Amino acid sequence: MVVEVKPVVEDVDSKAMRVFLKSIEILGGPKKLVEHRNLTWLPSLMAASYAIVYAKDKSYSAETIASLLGMTKQSVQNMLRADPEVLKAKLGEEIVAEKDEERRTHTAGALAKLAYQEIMAGRDEINLAIEITKQAVKSLGAEWAVHVLSRLKGADFPVEKNTLKNRLGGLVIKGRPIEEILDKLEYPIKSPAELLHQIRKAIEIDTNK
Repeated sequence: MVVEVKPVVEDVDSKAMRVFLKSIEILGGPKKLVEHRNLTWLPSLMAASYAIVYAKDKSYSAETIASLLGMTKQSVQNMLRADPEVLKAKLGEEIVAEKDEERRTHTAGALAKLAYQEIMAGRDEINLAIEITKQAVKSLGAEWAVHVLSRLKGADFPVEKNTLKNRLGGLVIKGRPIEEILDKLEYPIKSPAELLHQIRKAIEIDTNK
């Protein structure tokens, strides 16, 4: 009896998460982001991780990727055209401290490309990825962002409150029901990145009261 061994095809979500975690590792780990108080990097890195995986593994066009991620075509093109070699010439602190949105989007694309290359070259230790996940959840609060993005897969943007309540119902972020947080956001929300940004701001405002 001949048994055909077929290659294991990794789903996009799992591959994008590996790229995301590897990107954080390249940046110097979760602690580096916390030191610079630059948590706004998370949406950019996550979006870039998905964009690179869609482009490399699925051969999707920038227009298709933009539609899937709720981004502009230009932003996706900036990510896909980014040069990882330019990134290597920068210091870790310089990368993390970047605050200009357009340059950060471009840099996030280069970072995700570099992470993708490292993974494809086999430099992706699963135990290290697990530890990075634990650190990210503890120090960055990244777990809620991942859950939110996972539930938004396939959603059309701009998006209104009722759609988000249907998609995200039952989630609890920092001890607060997602429904309570959604009531404090401004609509319509143009993209997943904007949604994460507004949620983070709402949480910070409540925490500082």
